[in-house]
Amino acid sequence: MDTREHAGSVESRSMEIRPLEDTVAGVLAGAAVGDALGGATEGLTPEQIEERHGGRVTGIVGPYSPDWRTARPLAPYHKGDGHVTDDTLMTHALVQVYAKRRSHLDAFHIAEDLVPLMIGERTWIPEFEDDALILQRVFLAEKWIVARLHYGHVDPREAGVGNIVNCGAAMYMAPVGLVNIGDPDGAYAEAIELAATHQSSYGREAAGVFAAAVAAASAPGARVSDIRSAVMRVAHDGTRAALVAVFDLIDADGWGGDDPRTLNRLLREAVAPFDTVGDHYRAPAMDARRPSRTKSIEELPVALGLVLAHQGDYRGAVLDAVNYGRDADSIATMAGAICGALHGRSAVPEEWVTDISAASRLDLDRVVETMTSAVKEIAARDVARAQARLITLEAVLAGSRTSEVAA
Repeated sequence: MDTREHAGSVESRSMEIRPLEDTVAGVLAGAAVGDALGGATEGLTPEQIEERHGGRVTGIVGPYSPDWRTARPLAPYHKGDGHVTDDTLMTHALVQVYAKRRSHLDAFHIAEDLVPLMIGERTWIPEFEDDALILQRVFLAEKWIVARLHYGHVDPREAGVGNIVNCGAAMYMAPVGLVNIGDPDGAYAEAIELAATHQSSYGREAAGVFAAAVAAASAPGARVSDIRSAVMRVAHDGTRAALVAVFDLIDADGWGGDDPRTLNRLLREAVAPFDTVGDHYRAPAMDARRPSRTKSIEELPVALGLVLAHQGDYRGAVLDAVNYGRDADSIATMAGAICGALHGRSAVPEEWVTDISAASRLDLDRVVETMTSAVKEIAARDVARAQARLITLEAVLAGSRTSEVAA
């Protein structure tokens, strides 16, 4: 069956207006499950994935090596077996910051609240099979936040400058989309502000566009076409160009058919001119991950391409992300969050949620409850501000009309 033909029925169901908690659960469960499934294939090529697992991955699989504690190049990370990665750890940390502040956030909140969570609270790290600090798990590009803000005392709005440009900020921006439900432009602006502490250039841009996608997908009655319109409205430079290339591919014929590998191969070809890492994922060129007006991270346009190709079908988009390889966990995290936003908690296969929650010791219900409460309070304040702003604008326009009459 052609994926597009099947997915059309999925999009038609998105008109149902769901409780807020269901949307929040769809985003957070969708992201966590995608992260855990993709962690097992991170850094591999599609061919290596199929060789290792005897075909395409269709669910939770075991670790890349039985000697994961010492195996290179990933030791000591126990990826696979339903373990979430730093994508989920950072996402849930940002949820805690929103729960504490009960407001929209800026770069200073990252310094004042997120960094202390990273360095001051031990939590269960599934890939370590131990309690540790989030700081001890995150990649060097994410340790940059602590080095610059906690030790360097850099202005939070400028701290991301100088870091390698990657998807490290984008991967945990789903909560920003949730507190800006139905307002992709607001989500973009808030994520760009927060990502200033972490990233610059197209890494920062990806954070804003991903948050905008989640905000658009979370709106009542949202459709895949709404997500596409939103991201194209806010995206700039190489990120926008990469999205155009990916969307043009999906619009054209030739990527469907019987071979499930075709879509991922064509997506890689479409995004390759904008990706600085290159074909050898673990051996990037010396000029990789440097700021650029013409480049894009790979993960975001691929994730959005998969969402569009599968018309928001969670299982189809996430499993293609997992089998894409390379930075599969972040691609699947983003695709999973967006599809979960579109269709709610029921879109995420229950068996995956149950097994991954147990394997990673996640209390997703508690995280969802915490985020939902924060979103409700922030939304109520937004309504009050909007009403006050409307009164001001009406007065301004009334005064303008009076001046015109007098003239």
